[in-house]
Amino acid sequence: MPAGLQEDALPEPMYVTPPQPAASQETLADGLPDDAEQLLLRMLEIRFFEDQVKELFTKGLVRGSTHLGQGQEAVSVGACSALRAGDTMTCTYRGHAAVLAMGAPLDRCFGELLGKADGLCGGKGGSMHFTDVSIGAIGSNAIVGAHLPVTVGAALAAEHLGTGAVAVAFFGDGATNIGAFHESLNLAAIWRLPAIFVIENNHYGEYSPLASTTPVDQLARRAESYGMPGVQVDGNDVAAVRSVTRAAAAKARAGGGPTLIEADTYRQQGHSRSDAGAYRPPGELEAWLARDPILRLEEALQATGRVTPDQLAALRAEAAVRVAEACARAQAWPEPTADALVQDVYA
Repeated sequence: MPAGLQEDALPEPMYVTPPQPAASQETLADGLPDDAEQLLLRMLEIRFFEDQVKELFTKGLVRGSTHLGQGQEAVSVGACSALRAGDTMTCTYRGHAAVLAMGAPLDRCFGELLGKADGLCGGKGGSMHFTDVSIGAIGSNAIVGAHLPVTVGAALAAEHLGTGAVAVAFFGDGATNIGAFHESLNLAAIWRLPAIFVIENNHYGEYSPLASTTPVDQLARRAESYGMPGVQVDGNDVAAVRSVTRAAAAKARAGGGPTLIEADTYRQQGHSRSDAGAYRPPGELEAWLARDPILRLEEALQATGRVTPDQLAALRAEAAVRVAEACARAQAWPEPTADALVQDVYA
């Protein structure tokens, strides 16, 4: 501490409430979206995909590590369902859900994990590098925060070319302490780029609770430093996530610049496959399991009379069959040839 500055003389931090998008935030309690069943089906596919990946990894069939995101499906599905063709998305090494939510085929995603020639990246990227440019998923990144400048670049390209597209980045709460986060938000704000930055705040940066690494309790407040809206949303409410993303996308397309969205959620598994999550306080996981985004949407669908228990069971069965069949197809695919080693390598 600098000489002459006493600890009890430190001022209390002052926060300014960030501006909000003009559109109001809808939630499951306000009424279900017309496509709620399809949103549920997509979340179930992602959940069962992740469950299957865990099993494949346990059997030693997955090449490299995996970072699963069970419990966070509403963030990816809600946000990506607000996008349109031509929009782009980048994400972290915990990116299976985001790439699948953009529309990547289940079997090719399994193929990538299994190192198959027909995987998304020819089996050479693995879990942490899911990419499918054909659907706008322009890259998962294993380096924390490194993809945010890529999103700024995609937004700049959209602005320069006049395509009307927006660029979205998904990242964890820990990335908000990385220099690339601040540089990216600053540049996007200065140039009023059509970018949406989505924090998947699952309350842990690897094994460290958010409060031990970050001096603010609402990460959306950091948007104020860059003169952009910062919005906090219930990340386990798929309708609420889509609502704020739609508002941010509409603002971006109209030339209003970027938005920072903080989606409050929770990962039900450990950081990676070697993490048992022993650092969690007693009762924390159970409390979040009661707020599971899939469970909440199922309960809302039943409460409104949109579906019966039998229809919900049929949706679950449909998702399970799709995932199982996709996994079986991918396991039967050939391994890459030796020539693949030098393909897509630039000198």
